[in-house]
Amino acid sequence: MNRIRPWPVAVLESLRPTAKNESASFAPAVRSRCEQRFFVPHHYEPGYAYPLLVWLHGPDDDERQLDRIMPHVSLRNYVAVGPRGCCSPEPDRAGFRWQQSEDAIARAQQRVFDTIEMACRRYHIAEDRIFLAGYQCGGTMALRIGLGSPNTFAGVLSIGGRFPRRMAPLTHLHAIQYLPIFLAQGRQSSLYPPQVICEDLRLFHAARLQVMLRQYPCGDELTTQMLSDMNAWIMEQINGVKPDSAPCHALVLPCEEN
Repeated sequence: MNRIRPWPVAVLESLRPTAKNESASFAPAVRSRCEQRFFVPHHYEPGYAYPLLVWLHGPDDDERQLDRIMPHVSLRNYVAVGPRGCCSPEPDRAGFRWQQSEDAIARAQQRVFDTIEMACRRYHIAEDRIFLAGYQCGGTMALRIGLGSPNTFAGVLSIGGRFPRRMAPLTHLHAIQYLPIFLAQGRQSSLYPPQVICEDLRLFHAARLQVMLRQYPCGDELTTQMLSDMNAWIMEQINGVKPDSAPCHALVLPCEEN
């Protein structure tokens, strides 16, 4: 099984905030210090409107996780951007993270929308084909932000990140019934165990959400098969026909890896 490895701790230590680190400020509403990483597809054509993939990295990592995942997602299909997590490294940890506190959610939402606006200024983006995805805490934050602004995104994806429960994630119930959602989960996961998945499936059914859940023979790691399936699902959303009504769609597909 091919796994995406985290950055070494020594490398991540160099990314702790310092006065010398370059930063990009972007302020449609609230001025914020924003670090991000862009990915430009091979043979980029300025005249073509590309889908945008916004990637929220996992815990104890940073925006450079984008460099490691994109070769396993697609080198041609998307412009992609990875913002840095809003929560600074803890004293005994390296890398950044996304937290589910009220303040952290507000800062993450601002950072994501700042990053999207920056990407749209730099590149030719199809603004009706913006996908928000993430790994573990980044996946949970992607779901949180997507559910809060369902008309902004063509789809939301979480790999190994729990579906958010606190602070009313289903406020925009009617709108989120039309938001495609992709979840990838390991059968031996301790962060998003099968019993929690079963509870969430009942919630998805009751709320009539469009959810594709794929289960993998692994634990909490990020695998290349998950990323390949993520790309296939996004392309289905881009090339497929959207339903006229919001069906109850909570589909579980087991996935065996070579």
